[in-house]
Amino acid sequence: MFTPIGFLITIYGLNIVAWGGMLFLLMCNAAPAMCHPNCDSVDAPRRIWIEIDSQILNALFCVTGFGLAPWRIRDLYFWGLWRLSRSERSRQKGLVRLADIHSSWFLRPQGIVNMLPTTSSSAKLEVAHLRPTALWKMDVVVWGNMLNTVFQICLALCMWTMNRLNRPSWTTGLFVCLACLVVGIAGLVTWWEQRRIKKDRGQEAVSLTAEGPIDAKPQPAT
Repeated sequence: MFTPIGFLITIYGLNIVAWGGMLFLLMCNAAPAMCHPNCDSVDAPRRIWIEIDSQILNALFCVTGFGLAPWRIRDLYFWGLWRLSRSERSRQKGLVRLADIHSSWFLRPQGIVNMLPTTSSSAKLEVAHLRPTALWKMDVVVWGNMLNTVFQICLALCMWTMNRLNRPSWTTGLFVCLACLVVGIAGLVTWWEQRRIKKDRGQEAVSLTAEGPIDAKPQPAT
């Protein structure tokens, strides 16, 4: 909140909440004065503002869906190396790169850590005492983020190539739900792993503190 990026993220989130809330109220007919001549008339202010709200929300979603696309495509490329390459070296390289990119929540398996010549001994020791992240969670995060961009492209095409009179009503709801669902699952996996790693590191620190230094010598009795 107190950094430029935090300020922009806050403004972005507030816009989504505000315009999304207005759209919800309009869908619930919370403003009867806008239903003229009736709520379902194409010329009613309610229907016009529903379209305006939908276009604004679509533009806000495009900021993340399109803006993060280069990094998501990069992750998908390394995922392809990891999962689809025939060479064991290429597969290991793909997983290592993904692990480096997502190091804030992904702990490499012990075998991957040992094969890296640049990994410090302290990092190896830390990972050796912590449970590595399940590999399927990397699949979920990479594909969840990528599918969010794909569904956002589908939503944008529907919103920009058709007007409110001939656009099927189900398209907007379907692609918004799918885009939010996949990125929500990816975000939940990331948050859960960060929480687990933080908890494990805290328990490890308490354990080491209780045991004391390994090379400590007992004091002679007086």
